[in-house]
Amino acid sequence: MKAARLHAAGDLRVEDVPSPGEPAPGWVRLRVTAAGICGSDLHNFRTGQWISRAPSLAGHEFAGEVTAVGAEVSQLAIGDRVVADSRFWCGECAACRAGLHNVCARLGFVGEVCDGGFAEETELPARLLLRHDPALDPAVAAMAEPLAVALHAVRRLSAPAGAPVLVAGCGPIGGLAALILSRAGERPVLVADRNAARAGLVAEVTGATIADLDALPCDPTLRHAIDATGSVAVMTRLLDLLAGGGTLALVGISHGRLDLDPNLLVEREIALVGCHAFADELAPAVAMLGDLAPALSRFVAEEIAIGEIPAAYQRLIAGASGGLKTIVRMETGR
Repeated sequence: MKAARLHAAGDLRVEDVPSPGEPAPGWVRLRVTAAGICGSDLHNFRTGQWISRAPSLAGHEFAGEVTAVGAEVSQLAIGDRVVADSRFWCGECAACRAGLHNVCARLGFVGEVCDGGFAEETELPARLLLRHDPALDPAVAAMAEPLAVALHAVRRLSAPAGAPVLVAGCGPIGGLAALILSRAGERPVLVADRNAARAGLVAEVTGATIADLDALPCDPTLRHAIDATGSVAVMTRLLDLLAGGGTLALVGISHGRLDLDPNLLVEREIALVGCHAFADELAPAVAMLGDLAPALSRFVAEEIAIGEIPAAYQRLIAGASGGLKTIVRMETGR
């Protein structure tokens, strides 16, 4: 079968590899139907930061069809359509015992510590798979994982009903967060991105208002913001903009350090909230897919084959891809 495997930083190869065999106890074999390229995939490709074994079959945002189940698997059956939970947790540490799998002491991610979804077939523990409506377009189903990440950030932000929220960064997570925040239409949502076309798409799909961070005046009612950029400069600007009693949720992958005077947080009672992957948001995200399918489809920039993944990485790193999400589609006939 064809698979895209990461051998080292900057070394992603599309190769012919053996298909998975019979799954081990507790594991499931899948025919992958669609997979999404994530910003963390690109980060790992560029830096090698999370390479724990090589080569590793990349990709953690994907959907598939169960083709075989190992012993001790009772919750899934052949033919089930499923999405993957990206978090590979140990189940034994204090965090896992508390149900905090996203901060597991030995947390790894699918596509890094075990093979992922950039292949025609793959296998995963059954505990990391969740059924979805088989009528869903696989490209939409593959967006369940980033939707769960965005939902986790929105929940962690915990903005009161009706309170305005500013989302900085209109990539997949920022765009999906804006979509979730704007669903009920009960709050003003502002979105900001240096890429005007991307900000325009998110605003058009979600009904949000485009904001220019550099020119945005201070608003005493703006107390809640999400940073989906990872830019230290953007975080600093958001802290300047937020009114007293506000919260800044950080979900972007950062490449720098924040030079912060703690008195800013104390005197203005500003809360900085970290958002890592997701907690229990995957199931509700899957439940939202049907209603959000038209909007999610509009966020898809392109659909490609496995062999096109390396070139797509280069386009995405260079910022030369339109839209928000590149989908690798393995299924034909839809």
